[in-house]
Amino acid sequence: MLWTNIFAGFGGQGVLLIGQLLAYAGMYEGKNVSWLPSYGPEMRGGTASCSVVVSDEPVASPCVNMADCVIVMNRPSLDKFEKNVLPGGKLFINSSIIDKKAARTDIDVYYVPCNEIADKLNNPKVANMAMLGAYLEATHAAETKSVLDALLYKLGERKAHLIPLNEQAITMGAESVRK
Repeated sequence: MLWTNIFAGFGGQGVLLIGQLLAYAGMYEGKNVSWLPSYGPEMRGGTASCSVVVSDEPVASPCVNMADCVIVMNRPSLDKFEKNVLPGGKLFINSSIIDKKAARTDIDVYYVPCNEIADKLNNPKVANMAMLGAYLEATHAAETKSVLDALLYKLGERKAHLIPLNEQAITMGAESVRK
């Protein structure tokens, strides 16, 4: 199994976090992983992306140019990274704030209403977790439990009370691609 991924959006949308959670989850499951972030100096509001590789074999390079999956949380990221999905790959689009459809017909496209899911949960900060849930459902690159364990590690015990909310967002994101 090998999943090469690009996660992209505005700084502050949590794209680096969900990429890191996927990498940690892969490690917890004994897989080989890499996580390579990229962001502008302005961070919040600027562009942010990361490359994540999850594999049963050693990872040769953390750099991902053409990916099995591209996850985009905003329109500039769609414009920039749609071309980087390998033919037959998967493109995940935050349909809440991206008003454009994918141009490509040689890939699977998932329109995930991330912000609407977050609004239903009364917390705009979990839109990224809804997208991660959709990704996990479509790829099975890692188990949800491993992602939640990784989130607990990142949040620490002091913020462990946020785990159920994030789990709900993951579940609702997964449900959005089952339809």
